[in-house]
Amino acid sequence: MTAAADAAPRFAPAALALAGLAARALGWRPDDFWHATPAELATSLADPAAAPAGPTRAEIERMMERDDGRD
Repeated sequence: MTAAADAAPRFAPAALALAGLAARALGWRPDDFWHATPAELATSLADPAAAPAGPTRAEIERMMERDDGRD
């Protein structure tokens, strides 16, 4: 059995639970849930009082490498 086939039986119940949570907590209709990306769902369900994580040193270094010197 492949990993995907092994995960398939667990996906449907988890997706159904998340769709129900999105409907209750966010007022989303099923179509809203199924068209949202995982990142959109996670952002929507995140604690609004929690401070966002700052960029890591590696992310800052990548941004600095891309900086072309324009202000």
